[in-house]
Amino acid sequence: MAPTMDNAADGANVSSPDGAAGAASAIETRGIEPVPDHERHGRVRELFPTWVAANISVLLLTMGAALVVFNALNFWQVLVVAACAAVVSFGLVGVLSVSGKWGGAPGAMLSRATFGVRGNLFPGAILWVARFGWETINAVTGAYAVLTVLDLLFGVKSNTVLIVVTLFVFVACTFLVSGMGRKALNVCNTWSTYLFGIFSVLVLGYLIMNISWDDVFSKPAGTTAMVIAGIGTIAAGGISWVPTGPDFARYLPHAASGKKIVGATVSGAGLVMVPMVLMGAVMAVSTPKLADAPDPVSFLGDILPTWLAVPYLATAIVGMLLINSLSMYSAGFTAQTMGVKLPRAMAVSINAAISLIGGLLLMLVAKSFLSSFITFLILLAVSFSAWIGVYAVDMARRRVRAVRYDAEALMDTGRTSRYWYVGGFCWQAMTAWAVALAAGICFTKCDWFTGPFASTFVGKYGLGWAATIVISAVLMAVLPVPRETGVSAAVRPEGEREKVAA
Repeated sequence: MAPTMDNAADGANVSSPDGAAGAASAIETRGIEPVPDHERHGRVRELFPTWVAANISVLLLTMGAALVVFNALNFWQVLVVAACAAVVSFGLVGVLSVSGKWGGAPGAMLSRATFGVRGNLFPGAILWVARFGWETINAVTGAYAVLTVLDLLFGVKSNTVLIVVTLFVFVACTFLVSGMGRKALNVCNTWSTYLFGIFSVLVLGYLIMNISWDDVFSKPAGTTAMVIAGIGTIAAGGISWVPTGPDFARYLPHAASGKKIVGATVSGAGLVMVPMVLMGAVMAVSTPKLADAPDPVSFLGDILPTWLAVPYLATAIVGMLLINSLSMYSAGFTAQTMGVKLPRAMAVSINAAISLIGGLLLMLVAKSFLSSFITFLILLAVSFSAWIGVYAVDMARRRVRAVRYDAEALMDTGRTSRYWYVGGFCWQAMTAWAVALAAGICFTKCDWFTGPFASTFVGKYGLGWAATIVISAVLMAVLPVPRETGVSAAVRPEGEREKVAA
């Protein structure tokens, strides 16, 4: 468990009646509006099970297997890939999550201060669409897990009607959990962390006793290019969480430690990501077809005994439901920021409907789940990376200048907002984002297309996402510093600078 903050920062009860009511409520009603200071009851340690739950997916097993089968990596190289991917991707999540406690608002909302109240609609739209794809992938994986359990326990074979019913039930459950909000998610995340941890240890023990370790450790090493490309592939899932990191930190008090936020995020994600990727790699040595299975789950029924496969998949189903719930929870904020005039819980229904339709297409029409998934991960990383570089530079400037996020201005979408800039657009941020996004796509190669720069060093090593972050950050840094309009910048007193910078 991640270390806790001191008592003041750890969210002691506040005597405010509003705060007490908020603390007692099981269903969150707050939408995109910033959380006032008297309702900041969050604890840094709550982030640990949140990011554990965000990675409880059997897809990591399949991805680990792909590193062995397709990238031709050995055990030690897979370990390096998994560890680096966890630190890089969720390190970014943790660092940018700190802005959530600064502004008390979701990442999609704080992004208005970076891109302008109108400019934010453009990167927001791409992030929203990418979120649809991620939720669809998770929903399909969860549905496949349910189908595998039904087959193992009752011998019920998959068919079109059962696929439709299973996917619908999974998406409906996701919608219900995500609609309840932060408190319900925290409780579910904590229990799923314990349960999945227990069964993961049992699976690991079974593998230790039954896998031919001579075969595992005798596998020759792969190329450096494949190691670097593997880091990018595994890290893509974590990178997709970066814009939503502030969503789960917005209830933290200002005094919460930024270092502890990063530590809880990276350790929570790494605790699941590293061993699961390694387990997938170990399984692939004895079962090479694992990485190219028709679905990402059924192979567990062949590798593990039923008494272990069923409970492991059951806890994994809960984990994948929580992953999708966390994603839909944040997607509701994105929808509201984009102008959807619905409460957060109802805004989530848009994503749920799209996940259902996209899931049916992927399960009933698509020929290869894995190729579709890898292609999606590549495009996902690039689309999110352009936003990351720009947002990170804006965060760094606010830290140095100790400038608050203005809660009133974030909610104001008119000319009076200090984030109106020029016509509602911050042209510096928009330019850096657009140029980096275009460049990242040019470096990308996947099943659907090959960019004109895909044959360069960056393209061959799968570093398009990293180049996108660097390009967007450098451009944002060298362009003139944006000048906020409307109300003058609210700067903390000198004595409170360290709190803003934490």
